[in-house]
Amino acid sequence: MRLSEKLFLRACSGEALDVPPLWLMRQAGRYLPEYREIRATARGFLDFCYTPKLATEATLQPIRRFGFDAAILFSDILVVPDALGQRVSFVEGEGPKLEPIATEADFDALLEHIDLEKLSPVFETIDRVKGLLPRETAFIGFCGAPWTVASYMIAGHGTPDQAPARLFAYRHPELFQRLIDRLVEASLVYLDAQIKAGVEVVQIFDSWAGVLPRDEFLHWCKEPVARMVAAVKKNHPHVKVIAFPRQATSHLTEMAQTCGADVIGLDTSVDVEWAAQNVQNHLPVQGNLDPLVLVAGGEALAKQVRQIKQAFSGKPYIFNLGHGILPQTPIAHVEELVKLVRTKG
Repeated sequence: MRLSEKLFLRACSGEALDVPPLWLMRQAGRYLPEYREIRATARGFLDFCYTPKLATEATLQPIRRFGFDAAILFSDILVVPDALGQRVSFVEGEGPKLEPIATEADFDALLEHIDLEKLSPVFETIDRVKGLLPRETAFIGFCGAPWTVASYMIAGHGTPDQAPARLFAYRHPELFQRLIDRLVEASLVYLDAQIKAGVEVVQIFDSWAGVLPRDEFLHWCKEPVARMVAAVKKNHPHVKVIAFPRQATSHLTEMAQTCGADVIGLDTSVDVEWAAQNVQNHLPVQGNLDPLVLVAGGEALAKQVRQIKQAFSGKPYIFNLGHGILPQTPIAHVEELVKLVRTKG
């Protein structure tokens, strides 16, 4: 099968399809009993990500069960700071914990270049998965955007408004710029290795892009992502790039026009009629079903699916959630979603 025959890649390339391709962010996760079973065998979440046998199985599980049009590598955005020498762990029920970067000495303690040997299990996972995917299924790799990853590195954990990173950037702009530059370089090396291992598309997750004022957004979010997209395109012209600047609705048109990505991901808060006029006119879009409506199911789910399909029909788009699938999501509702999306009209 030629790559162009994969529906997901055709949509990423700008083709409008009668039935949009479908995948879900965090489609490998705790809502699946088979995932919970293998997750229980790993000592911790990073061990899970760094065990190719387990990560391969997690990547493939939702494809086997639902037949999504794309698989996404099972890993985490924080493997990049881990491979830069920052101490990273995951605490059950609390999330990621990192040794915070508070001073120039903390920054200087990072590795100058990303340790690809530490990430070799990730590349082994990619190699395993690509040989096991159905021929019609595309394969997505990913990384976190520099701003989002930096926000964890500065705070040492997730925060609701990213205040630690924002204050750090205001108070120490030159040092924060050095951190962003380090992450741009490290992330590009990481994406390059993923592509060489076998992924066909890469998504850049900027989960906390929406907390920044315009000038800071342009400087810390758009500009680094644009640099990354340009570098990926230069080295791998055939690879498609999805940019997902979450909760940055007021900047989406500009991102679509100037960041260089092939697809713009839309979070749940984006009005689909507005996005069809102001974003999809420039690039294919991806999104943006509310993960909670997938939990609710029923007519609420059917109504929102219809609205999204109607708004984006006639132009290239990829059906997805506006954020990751929730652990309490009933499997039957995901099965119903697949039917709704793949029914013409």
